[in-house]
Amino acid sequence: MSGIETIRHSLAHVLAQAVKSLYPKVLFGMGPAIEDGFYYDFDKLNISEEDLKKIENKMHEIIKKKIPIKKILLERRAAIKKLDKQKYKLELLKDIKDKKLSFYEQDDFIDLCIGPHVKNTSELPCSFKLTKIAGAYWKGDSKNKMLTRIYGIAFNTQEELDDYIKLQEEAEKRNHIKLGKELDLFSFHPEGPGFPFIHPKGMVIWNELLKYWNEEHEKENYTQIKTPIVLSKELWLKSGHWDHYKENMYFTKIDDNEYAIKPMNCPGGMLVYKEKLHSYREFPLRIAEIGLVHRHELSGVLNGLFRVRAFHQDDAHIFISENMIKEEVINIYNLIERIYKTFNFDFHVELSTMPKKAMGDPKVWKKAEAALEDTLKSKNIKFKINPGDGAFYGPKIDFHIKDSIGRTWQCATIQLDFLMPEKFDLTYEGSDGKKHRPIMLHRVVYGSLERFMGILIEHYAGKFPLWLSPVQVIILPIADRHFDYAKEISEKLIEKNIRVEIDDRSESISKKVRDAQMQKIPIMLTVGDKEQENRSLAIRTLDGKVEFGVKIDQFTENILEKIKKRN
Repeated sequence: MSGIETIRHSLAHVLAQAVKSLYPKVLFGMGPAIEDGFYYDFDKLNISEEDLKKIENKMHEIIKKKIPIKKILLERRAAIKKLDKQKYKLELLKDIKDKKLSFYEQDDFIDLCIGPHVKNTSELPCSFKLTKIAGAYWKGDSKNKMLTRIYGIAFNTQEELDDYIKLQEEAEKRNHIKLGKELDLFSFHPEGPGFPFIHPKGMVIWNELLKYWNEEHEKENYTQIKTPIVLSKELWLKSGHWDHYKENMYFTKIDDNEYAIKPMNCPGGMLVYKEKLHSYREFPLRIAEIGLVHRHELSGVLNGLFRVRAFHQDDAHIFISENMIKEEVINIYNLIERIYKTFNFDFHVELSTMPKKAMGDPKVWKKAEAALEDTLKSKNIKFKINPGDGAFYGPKIDFHIKDSIGRTWQCATIQLDFLMPEKFDLTYEGSDGKKHRPIMLHRVVYGSLERFMGILIEHYAGKFPLWLSPVQVIILPIADRHFDYAKEISEKLIEKNIRVEIDDRSESISKKVRDAQMQKIPIMLTVGDKEQENRSLAIRTLDGKVEFGVKIDQFTENILEKIKKRN
């Protein structure tokens, strides 16, 4: 563990000690360090968010006492006696095969734990905060009892803690679920939990994302296909998904035969590949699919557009010979980089290697991992290794984008697959006239379109760039006598495919402006007597810039140029 992780782990123990002091009948679950903080799970603890401050104060009392934290090794019988009636700890004890068991003791609190911890509570900073209470199944299994989880955050300094809290406050302002409702972009309904409903304004963003995606992929000579969402059990057995991914899949029966709703697009894509004979002259063969996939997620982890049960992947499967790996991976990398720059996303790269539950020969995995690593090094791309996080059929390069407030999101991926072509007996005719086995690259750029849209909502805080905005221009007539001129302007803009609305309500102009700002509409055109007489426009932008006396043709030309540049 790093220093801050050790501190966070030790604070989890202080939290447990504080809870025990205040609620003596509590039973303990687990309490690890996590990113940015810590948590601890408890049973027989009935508290609310209002109680967190009391627990936090008790933690500060414990820290100020400068209590030594000692590691103790106990024989199994002594360990069982020490844990007494703590049934969850006793259950964990059964899974540990060591003869001597590691405990950490501080004052009257002792916990089964491998550590490490600080040596004294005086080493712990006061820059921590308990943040929330949540339900958590014991060992993460929904068949087990729901425990009470208390979360905390912790940093080395108060300044870091304050910065983190400010970031969380800013993130909450950008919450895509809240903004999605306010801007009328999407919704969720109990009739389809985890299945998003995209509204007309949300569909504008959706279609613009796809339009841009299509333009960039046409430049790179991708063709597109569409495959069914329901396919037979035999196909998923052959692909390996049945054995490696079954718990995340939905199933159905047709004529007494078993079928699955696809969680991934690749098996269907391989059936299309097998429809005809292929030659090396076709390679690289780039086949894309905006495929609707379904994956079972527990209700507790559903989170707006970020975690859903049905989503569209901007998939592509690229068939190549082995000597093309480096060049094609670089081509995909360049495409991803170009698209992300359009949204002002920086990113970093991770190489994810063979997971524990992988199919295929480890030698083939090493070969595939080495090919991706060599490719990244050849382009001088900085990357870090993410051990064991590859797909079950191959290693991958993952792209983690950074949004406008510094958060990272894993979106694009490039996966190198030697195994699926073998399983599906895919072949091509080489220059020698003989049959050869192709290699396959799986890749996405947006990843899930729904999730990418949620990320963009938060990245832009709902203030979309002009080309993505559901409404690009709103016309605000000052009085009823200006409606005809407003309609004339609207018709001219619509002719140029500019998305425009007229606010024809009998409201003051200041209210109309305020409401347009709340709807994050980038350009507001105010028209009154002066504008009508001069056949001009008064332009107000969302960032507060105002310009008067602009002619309609000049305005239209400028706005079309901005849309064309996607800025």
